[in-house]
Amino acid sequence: MTKKIYYEKRGRKYVPVHEYDEYLMDGLPYGNHLIMCYPGGKSTRYNIDPALAPMIAAGRVAEDRMCDAMRKASEMRPSRTPITPGQQRAWKKLAKEFGDELATLNGTSARDIAEAGLTAMQEEAQQLLTNPAVRLAYEQFLLVCELTKKQVDNA
Repeated sequence: MTKKIYYEKRGRKYVPVHEYDEYLMDGLPYGNHLIMCYPGGKSTRYNIDPALAPMIAAGRVAEDRMCDAMRKASEMRPSRTPITPGQQRAWKKLAKEFGDELATLNGTSARDIAEAGLTAMQEEAQQLLTNPAVRLAYEQFLLVCELTKKQVDNA
């Protein structure tokens, strides 16, 4: 793609005021970066530890599902399970009124919320591992992890 030049009219003349070069705009600083492209956008994580790149990439791929699972796990629910029909009607009315903005009335533990996110990430990883190329890359990653553990243990 070519560089674009933007002009502004000053009097009777058009004067160049801005240049846009998509390749120049995508210049990256020194370091290790993770770039994900998807329809309609792109996500860039700067200065990451290369050893954590697979984990960060998996987290980015599963981010929406993790957020949905964590939101669902943190929704309010009654603290006592056996409730009367009147309480149930009132509870349903409250949930209908609040919609997606349900506040946590019975505090769900942070561990339950994190576990819901991790479960969603594991489900996403299982789905991704059905691809032979992803499976091979994952097996190589596990091999490198095992070799690294043996080096640390021997040191």
